[in-house]
Amino acid sequence: MVAAIAGPAAAQDASALAAIEARLERLEAENARLRGEVEALRQPIAVQPRQADGTAAQYDRLPEVDGTRDTVAERGDNTIQGRESTALVGIDPEYGYAMLDHAERTNSKPLYQLQAIAAERLSNPVTLSGGVTALANLQLSNVDNNFGYLTRHPTGANQSGKRVSEIVLHSAQLAVTAQLTDGITGYAEFLYDPQQSFGAGTITSLTRNQIQLRRGWIMVGDLQKAPVYALIGKMDVPFGLNDTVSPFTNSTNWHAFAGLAYGGTVGLYTDGFHLRGMAVQGGAQFRAANAPVNGTSIPSKVNNFAVDGNYTAKLSDFASATLGASYIHGSAYCQDYPVAHFNSCQENNPAWAAYGKARIGDFDLLGEYAETTKVWPGTRVPDPTNPLSVFEAVPATAFTFGGRYGFGQEWADARREFALSAEFSRFTAGDEGAPWETQSQFVAGLSWFPVGNVNLFGEYVLAEGFVPLNFLSGGNLPGGATVSRQDVNTNVFLLGIQGSF
Repeated sequence: MVAAIAGPAAAQDASALAAIEARLERLEAENARLRGEVEALRQPIAVQPRQADGTAAQYDRLPEVDGTRDTVAERGDNTIQGRESTALVGIDPEYGYAMLDHAERTNSKPLYQLQAIAAERLSNPVTLSGGVTALANLQLSNVDNNFGYLTRHPTGANQSGKRVSEIVLHSAQLAVTAQLTDGITGYAEFLYDPQQSFGAGTITSLTRNQIQLRRGWIMVGDLQKAPVYALIGKMDVPFGLNDTVSPFTNSTNWHAFAGLAYGGTVGLYTDGFHLRGMAVQGGAQFRAANAPVNGTSIPSKVNNFAVDGNYTAKLSDFASATLGASYIHGSAYCQDYPVAHFNSCQENNPAWAAYGKARIGDFDLLGEYAETTKVWPGTRVPDPTNPLSVFEAVPATAFTFGGRYGFGQEWADARREFALSAEFSRFTAGDEGAPWETQSQFVAGLSWFPVGNVNLFGEYVLAEGFVPLNFLSGGNLPGGATVSRQDVNTNVFLLGIQGSF
């Protein structure tokens, strides 16, 4: 009787245990599914672009946190060559550093951009770049309020006395590189630079604390398919080299002749040969280009142009050399007395440049010379100290030569971890003995790249002469006196950091 009763009870217990086990299995499966969904939600989701027919291209959910994968996603005609990326936006820190660096490749950024795309470095349709440069310096002058340090505007509004010290943000940049489709690239670069702004007042005035579109273009070209490219926009004028071996301070050639203007450029790059021609908008442009339009500086006609050609030869496994020459039809040095930024000219004053650079093992060398083909009218002025004497007009000229030794780890773009540099440059703007005759600059530099996109640097700068462009030969002081002086010496001790992404 007991056995008879126990049999059904045991059967009931076994059935209950089986039900519990089945339920636990269902719960575990449900839990695993929920964990999978939560993990999937943590992964980045690519933005879906539109296909040619207007429908959204389908993306898979990305399986990796870095937004890239080895398989090819189905995305219509939007596939970018190189490592497949399913993220719309990405960064390349060393590309960002090279594009935003003001010291090197100063007027060849479009070619560098095309080379980066051809090398499949930019794996995202949109690449964001940004940069910040911060400085601490001590500036010493032998004349009150006269500081010839060129990497900030030499105005009495920003320097007082004979001793100036700063801990400042020199500049900040943000740029977007968009591969709009195969062979078409858009670029826009925004700049904040209170120390070099043309705005009035001190570096804390709102007029100098503005953000501008420094460069921007639409470019057509694919070096993997053809050696030619073309772009339209706001860009550096292809004139001269205008680079420096110094870690931060630009050369005097850059200050005197580096142009920035509206226009269109066509380029050819093949087998080390690079030829460029730019149609430059007339009038007084943003920098170092001025061709009068009906006797005015109004930019209402494309009547200026520049051409540049250079050739790079590989001399051995550890040496290469580049030689180049340039011409611009309308330089900045065409203004009559009194000279001031963006004034109109009676006629254009062309300029030419010749330059070379070489890499020999761990050494980089560069040299450059530029000169206007005519005299600068605004430099012919009576001697303010002797009414019977006249300072004759002269052509505007500039030259630079320098060298750099790099050592330590090599980063992208042949950038070395450590570098020692020295450079001398001079700008000649006046007749012998004129207060505005010359300004010279010597820079000794040391830089350290702990990574390829961050530069910690130090410089010593000696500037001899005080020759600011505005009212260089006089016109804004009583009796026609000039602010320029040849007896001014400026010593600058500078530390800084420049980083980009």
